[in-house]
Amino acid sequence: MAPDPALLQQLVMMKMPFGKYKDVVLCELPVSYLEWFQRKGFPKGKLGMLLETMLVIKMNGLTHLLDPLKKGLR
Repeated sequence: MAPDPALLQQLVMMKMPFGKYKDVVLCELPVSYLEWFQRKGFPKGKLGMLLETMLVIKMNGLTHLLDPLKKGLR
């Protein structure tokens, strides 16, 4: 099963809308921050799903999947 390209695109474009890392692109959030959400509860809706996806990507060493999308933004 291949990852959803639209979802991956959102991870490299969408910025965190609040908190300590406000305005940081989701794919650049540190694992410790994503783990905090895991313990406390991810936000509801699309943002929570994206943050949880980013945690899974980072914890499984799959950040290379985002590299071509990041390069396309430059």
